[in-house]
Amino acid sequence: MTQLFLIILALLVLSNVPPGRSEFKRCWKGQGACRTYCTRQEAYMHLCPDASLCCLAYVLKRPPLPKPDYA
Repeated sequence: MTQLFLIILALLVLSNVPPGRSEFKRCWKGQGACRTYCTRQEAYMHLCPDASLCCLAYVLKRPPLPKPDYA
């Protein structure tokens, strides 16, 4: 019984992922995240140095430039 308890305890300790390695790399002045795929709430802005996508939340996306008014 104690061996089973020690095995379960060891598996729980080993399954804990340290937070430093699980976060994504930051891009776009620290506001975006480098990922393989962007979520539904994010837009693709440009490529990160490692060729992944720089995903930026729609709220943080800059507005489109106004069209020139030709009179």
